[in-house]
Amino acid sequence: MFRRTFWFTAGAAAGVWATTKVNRKLRKLTPESLAAQAAEKAIEAGHRLKDFALDVRDGMAQREAELGEALGINENPELPAPRRVAAIENRNDPKYRTNPTYVERSTYSHNRNEDH
Repeated sequence: MFRRTFWFTAGAAAGVWATTKVNRKLRKLTPESLAAQAAEKAIEAGHRLKDFALDVRDGMAQREAELGEALGINENPELPAPRRVAAIENRNDPKYRTNPTYVERSTYSHNRNEDH
């Protein structure tokens, strides 16, 4: 009698355990849960990438300081400002107005369907 009761109780406990485990897995596989997990992983990856970038920046600054000391560049902190070149020319600049080869862009037609 005790043997049957033991095995009945063990089977019921195993059934409850298996049911709860399956229900947890099913809840993890719902679209909302998967989306939340993906968002958490993306945020975590972003934080790791930011930390990596900060570490690289710190390492670069440290190495730059070491090279500056080795080359003696740190003694004269007054370096000329870096030269900046415009990537896109400003057509409203007066140097284009005085240039005889400059023609306003509005006089050119780039529409191929337009009658000539």
